[in-house]
Amino acid sequence: MPARAVRIVVLASGRGSTLRAILDADPGGFGARVVAAGTDVKGCPAMAHAEEHGIETFAVGLGDFHDRAAWNDALAESLTGHRPDLVVLAGFMRILGPGVVRRFRIVNTHPSLLPSFPGPHPVRDALAAGVERTGVTVHWVDDGVDTGPVIAQAEVSVVAGDDEASLTARIQAVEKPFYVAAIRQLCQEIR
Repeated sequence: MPARAVRIVVLASGRGSTLRAILDADPGGFGARVVAAGTDVKGCPAMAHAEEHGIETFAVGLGDFHDRAAWNDALAESLTGHRPDLVVLAGFMRILGPGVVRRFRIVNTHPSLLPSFPGPHPVRDALAAGVERTGVTVHWVDDGVDTGPVIAQAEVSVVAGDDEASLTARIQAVEKPFYVAAIRQLCQEIR
């Protein structure tokens, strides 16, 4: 009897390029199924892309709640309704509270070699520090900001003349297939 497909919920806040990479990789081929996509930004392009693929979407906007704790509770409730085995952050630009991260297995990708350059501007920070290499980290999400256990890392060299745009583009070219491969491996382990 075949194993049950790993249920994935993807959270995204923007264009959806990482969500698109996950869907284009055919999660069914590695024993997974994206059952829903959620956002904190109503009408973001990522949700339109998910809907085009027949994936149920939901939005939990921070501004709809009186405080961050209430937003985290609502997000956790929305996630629970989809019964995820794995929550995948794909450009989701909110920090999740302990009530969410302790309740679900959540994976994220970050454009630096953590623990170096956590937070919202890792490429800019790497350039300002003058490092010769940076890269991509896939990590579990915990209560901190980009502090969860590292799952995998890939290096990207910083070259002469790099600016934030050029380095970001090279990191993203590595990041998407690297993240998909890490998700594939996690799904095999979860099954």
